[in-house]
Amino acid sequence: MDAASARIRPAREADLPAINRIYNDEILRGIATWDTEPWSEARRAAWWAAHADGLQPVLAAESATGELLGFACLTFVSDKPGWRFTREDTIYLDPAARGLGLGRQLLAALLDEARRIGVRTVLASITSSNTPSIRLHERLGFERVGTLRNAGYKFGQWLDTCYYQLDLGEPPPGAPAWGMPASRAT
Repeated sequence: MDAASARIRPAREADLPAINRIYNDEILRGIATWDTEPWSEARRAAWWAAHADGLQPVLAAESATGELLGFACLTFVSDKPGWRFTREDTIYLDPAARGLGLGRQLLAALLDEARRIGVRTVLASITSSNTPSIRLHERLGFERVGTLRNAGYKFGQWLDTCYYQLDLGEPPPGAPAWGMPASRAT
C-alpha cells in the first residue's frame, strides 16, 4: 500500500460500510475509541446525517484502486452557540494503512477544511498510550492542554485521555461557522 498514491476526498454515503468496518475494528481491537460495542448500520447512518450540515466535514482516504483506507471528521464539541468555532477531530485508519503517512494527510486536509468553514479551535481527545496519534497531532502543531486520569475503562484497564488543542487563528467574518444554525443551540 502506497500512501503517496492515496487520494483524500470528501466522504460519500457509499463509504459508510467501509467507515463502519474500520471503526468497528478499532472498537473490537484497539483503544483509540472507548466504544465497546460495534456500531450498527443504522447508528452509522444517523452519524452521517448529523455530519451532513457542512459544518462537520467527513473526509476519506482512498487508494489508487478505490479502497477506503481511512476517514477523518470534525464534530461539534457542544451544541451551545458559543462553541460554534470549536470542533473535535477524529481519525481512523485501516490497520493495513497505518504507519504510511495517511494519518498526516487526513489531518492536514481536515485542518484545511476547518479553516475553510471558519473554525478557530480544533481539539483532540487521545488515549494517553496512543503514541502515534499523539505524535501526529504534535507534529501538526497541537499542544497538550490537559489529561483526564482514569477517565475510561476498556479491555480490563483504566485509561487516561490527553486533550490537545490547535488554535487556527481568528476566522474571517462571514465564514460558515459564523452562521451556525440556531437549531444547533440548546
